[in-house]
Amino acid sequence: MCRFLFKELNNNSNKMTAFLSVQKNQNNLNPIIMKKSLVLLIVAAFLLQSCAKVFYTPDARYLAGSHKIIAIIPPKVSIAARRKVDGTALIEQQKTESINFQREMYSWMLKRKMQGAMFVDIQDVETTNAKLAAAGFQDANLLTPADLSKVLNVDGILTSNFALSKPMSEGAAIAMAILAGWWAPTNEAVASLSIHDSESDKVIWNFDHKLSSTLGSPVRLVDELMRQASRKMPYFTSVSSY
Repeated sequence: MCRFLFKELNNNSNKMTAFLSVQKNQNNLNPIIMKKSLVLLIVAAFLLQSCAKVFYTPDARYLAGSHKIIAIIPPKVSIAARRKVDGTALIEQQKTESINFQREMYSWMLKRKMQGAMFVDIQDVETTNAKLAAAGFQDANLLTPADLSKVLNVDGILTSNFALSKPMSEGAAIAMAILAGWWAPTNEAVASLSIHDSESDKVIWNFDHKLSSTLGSPVRLVDELMRQASRKMPYFTSVSSY
C-alpha cells in the first residue's frame, strides 16, 4: 500500500512541479493555485509519513499469548546535535526525554489494560527502574534483552528507540533553540518499538514509524505512535476504539 501511495504521489508531484515551472516561466503564477498546490504537497508528505514498517515472527502471537507481565524499558533517545548547544546539556535532555517517553508509554498501555483492550499486565515503571538501579545498572541500553528479563523477572520486555530532530518538551525546545539560534515549527521523530520474548530470547515483534508534525510533547507523540503500533501489537485484543 505504501509503495503504491509513494508512486502515485511521486507522479503527481512531478506533474505539479512541471506545471508550476511552466506557469513561472510565463509569469502567470496564480496565488490561489500556489496555495492549493502547497496544501496538496503538505497532505502528500503527511500521508507518506503515515506508512509504518511492522515485523513479527510466525509464533509472535503464540509466544505473546503466554506472557503474564511485561516491562517497558527506558527508551534510547537521541536528539539531533546543534551548534552552540552544550554536549552535556544535550545528554541530560536525552535522559529526561527517555524517562518521559517510558512513563507516557506505560500510562497509555495501562489505560488500555484497564479498558480490557490488553490481556497482559505491565510492570509499573517505578518498579522497573528501581530493580535496574538495585542491580547496579544505570543504563538499561547497555544490557541484553535476556539480562533485562532476568533482572526484572518478566515474561517479555518492550524496548524502544526515539530519534528526535529537537527536544519534545516545549520549554527545552525553546531554550535550546535560543542557544543554537534556530527554530523549527515541526519536530521529526523516528521511533522503533520491539517486543522481546524472555523464554526464547528473541525479538518477536517490531514496529518502525516516522512522524513529522507539531508534536509538542511526549504525550502527543506517544499517543500517535501507540495508536498506530497497537493495531499490530500482539498484546491487544481490540483497537476499534483507538
